[in-house]
Amino acid sequence: MSEDLNIGANLDNWRKTPFSKWAFHHVREIVPTANIENKSGLVTDLKLNIQKFSDLNLDKVMEETETDALVIAKDDTILFEKYNNGMKQNSPHILFSVSKSILGLIVGALIESRTLKESDLIIKFIPELKMTAYSDATIRDLLDMRVGVKFDEDYTATTGPIINYRYAANWNPVPAGIEAGDLKSFMETLNDRDGLHNDRFHYVSPNTDLLAWVCERASGMRYSDLLSDLLWTPLGAESSGYITVDRLGGMRAAGGVCFTARDLARVGLMIASYGYANNKQIIPEVWINDIIKNGSNSAWEKRIGMDEFGNMPMHYRSFWYVQKNGYPLIHGLGIHGQYLFVDPKLNLSVAWFSSDNEATGSPYISDVMRIIKCIRNKLN
Repeated sequence: MSEDLNIGANLDNWRKTPFSKWAFHHVREIVPTANIENKSGLVTDLKLNIQKFSDLNLDKVMEETETDALVIAKDDTILFEKYNNGMKQNSPHILFSVSKSILGLIVGALIESRTLKESDLIIKFIPELKMTAYSDATIRDLLDMRVGVKFDEDYTATTGPIINYRYAANWNPVPAGIEAGDLKSFMETLNDRDGLHNDRFHYVSPNTDLLAWVCERASGMRYSDLLSDLLWTPLGAESSGYITVDRLGGMRAAGGVCFTARDLARVGLMIASYGYANNKQIIPEVWINDIIKNGSNSAWEKRIGMDEFGNMPMHYRSFWYVQKNGYPLIHGLGIHGQYLFVDPKLNLSVAWFSSDNEATGSPYISDVMRIIKCIRNKLN
């Protein structure tokens, strides 16, 4: 049925049910994209040992939570794999803000190679922003969403900067008489501050697109090529991925990356092995350790938004969430129900794609978290 939803799916409705059930794994047919190449001869094989997890009734859970794909992998083996809504094993699905977490890994690799330093000011690479709120912000401020820039990440808004941001990203149709611009020109409009840098956690998606721009300036490479060279090829990804771009080719690093569920699970297994996969160290071990151990508790406690986590002990580091009730659970989180969960103790990775109509505040988040807890307990 979902394959018929391409009839009528367009730039205006692609993030809304029922069209999202097709559009989220056909994004490149709606928004321009750049390819993230793999190398077909260097694929890292995953074994199959499919288990039913019958006590968890995962098939029913997937239906009830509007899940498009679920892959559970442990060590080098896929334990569960199922696709809904016309998705297939080789269907890239949009990650939304799990894309941010992927950028966090790339920055770690660039810091290891001394292309970047955490203490570098953004304007060292992007002097065009010296009159904006980012004039004295550092790379670490962006990585941890601790920039004092005024921006309201309200996905229900119908006017204001977030709508202009979507126009600039090429994600929404632009009304007549509106100058959409592009992501880079949009950054130059963020002049106002709402606090100090390196203080509380304040989730601002443009921070991520800006940091990808910094990576491009520092390395002399397009962000999609950095993804291919530093992550996708050495990881041994099974399929090429892609990323949405604006009207001038600017990368939507905050939410536009599209990968298959299997390949996202491979990313999780690499993180569970502290950056090691395919017989090589891909992301520095020290960087993964830093994500797990060095987030600011006080920044999270003073956070703006992310109320769905309640009082759960957590921190946020390098675009990753870390739950600390028991053995650490690292995860990326994207709107409309996208997740990558990583448990290093169990060497466990869970890639979870959805087409939930709710961008945030979904009633399904508690169900997903409950199932992840059950999976961890079962495999412990």
